[in-house]
Amino acid sequence: MATVQVESVQPVPSHMRCVPGSVNIKVAKFPNPTKYIEDLDPSKIASNLVESFNKALNKQDYSAISSLFAEDSHWRDHLALSWAFRTIQTPSRILEFLQSCAETRDGFRLKSLDVDASTAVKSPKIVPVDATGNVSGVQFFIKTTTVLGAGVGLMRLVEQGGQWKIFTLYTRLNELSGHEEVTNHRRAKGAEHGGKPGRKNWAEKRAAEANIDAGNEPAVLVIGAGQAGLTAAARLKALDVDTLVIDQNERVGDNWRKRYHQLVLHDPVWYDHLPYLNFPAQWPIFTPKDKLAQFFESYATILELNVWTRTELVYTEWSEDKQIWTVVVNRKREDGTSDIRTFHPRHIIQATGHSGKKNQPSMKGVENFKGDRLCHSSEFPGATENSHGKKAIVVGSCNSAHDIAQDFLEKGYDVTIVQRSSTHVVSSKAITEIALKGIYSEDGPPVDDADILLHGLPTSVLKAIQIKIAEQQAECDKEVLAGLDRAGFKVDRGPDGAGLFFKYFQRGGGYYIDVGASQLIADGKIKVKQGQEIDQVLPRGLRFEDGTELEADEIVFATRW
Repeated sequence: MATVQVESVQPVPSHMRCVPGSVNIKVAKFPNPTKYIEDLDPSKIASNLVESFNKALNKQDYSAISSLFAEDSHWRDHLALSWAFRTIQTPSRILEFLQSCAETRDGFRLKSLDVDASTAVKSPKIVPVDATGNVSGVQFFIKTTTVLGAGVGLMRLVEQGGQWKIFTLYTRLNELSGHEEVTNHRRAKGAEHGGKPGRKNWAEKRAAEANIDAGNEPAVLVIGAGQAGLTAAARLKALDVDTLVIDQNERVGDNWRKRYHQLVLHDPVWYDHLPYLNFPAQWPIFTPKDKLAQFFESYATILELNVWTRTELVYTEWSEDKQIWTVVVNRKREDGTSDIRTFHPRHIIQATGHSGKKNQPSMKGVENFKGDRLCHSSEFPGATENSHGKKAIVVGSCNSAHDIAQDFLEKGYDVTIVQRSSTHVVSSKAITEIALKGIYSEDGPPVDDADILLHGLPTSVLKAIQIKIAEQQAECDKEVLAGLDRAGFKVDRGPDGAGLFFKYFQRGGGYYIDVGASQLIADGKIKVKQGQEIDQVLPRGLRFEDGTELEADEIVFATRW
């Protein structure tokens, strides 16, 4: 009888895991190394390529367009060519995609490209394409015209076989013709001059709009008044689309205001600007949670967003025939009574949060805990002052876990972090001075341009670049990373070694931006219990699957997945 060999399936390492709905992005290949002489004219190279591109467009010669792309090239399109977000790789697949776009109801949308040389950031220039300088190319912003509207984009060229070819092209539809944003030269007049008996002033009109007076209907309902809900509402407001935002919290900003006491954002201010209203020039680099909450509240007021707090969604139903929703919302008045309203929006945007999502695991023995507190990090109000001699356990090893452990330590607790797998650790210094410098920094471009420079790159190309950046960051942080290793705290470089961005993109977490806790772990001031799953909660602590136990007066679960 023949024997059958069964190969063992190795578990996927935690740093390579993806959350449901995500995938492990492949790492792009860069063109062969190139060297250029100093007298290259990037503007001429860019204009020649775009001229060839437009000639082929005018003839609807999709083969000629695809021939302008290099081997292993990428076209990343956000709604300029189709109603889908697509990235297509290699000239042959780009050709197939263009031919399929031409067969749609709208026909082939793209009409022309133009080099955007309106600023120094946007103008053609020689740049390293691969983050190491081994492969150089020409980078420039573009303006796009389509049959539906106008857009923007980014192009990077490399030399292959003595010709300049497109390595990456990003196209994005920014506005629909006839539905442009009412900003800048399209801004509202704001006054009705002349005799207008009985007219309402701005405050009266604004109150009527905010209260959605009888007979008015929002075209869009946004669920959640955090940063995602507010920015979506701001964009819709600029498009003159009637929008209502609802949130269960008491005030706008409570999604940050109610978080743990010592929370300060770990990413810098230049990365966090909201549409139409940047943070002021004197704003701190790292924003405290309550300050951010105040800004959100002011943002909603200044941009005249219709936000109903203390409001919950009671009922929804979609009508396929009418192409509208029926929604019932319950708005609690300040006196405790309810205002129940029914609306019929065309669209619903669910902006109910991602990174702050509570996930407290169901665990044996929780009901028997006799200590002072057992809670999830989303409910943690802060460590108690002057708690010398008390013991705390923080289950988790990412941003919130480290912040909370540091808070416990500063208040006198004996604190232990429970780390079950590994964590990507990168210092705040390495992020601001290596990963974001020159893009999201004080000397960087406007945030809209910075976003195109980053997100205009195909994700696989961005991942390849981030691998090199993660190597540089690890070199910057080598001393503290070595200290963590000695302390038994396990670190990783993220999926395929691509660092912080891709740990978040693919997993939604699994990282710590170090603002001080790593050194406390390396010094043994914050203890580590590593690699063990929890068996059960004890009346005064935790028992692990290996039979070991930890005592605790307080247990905080900083867990997400």
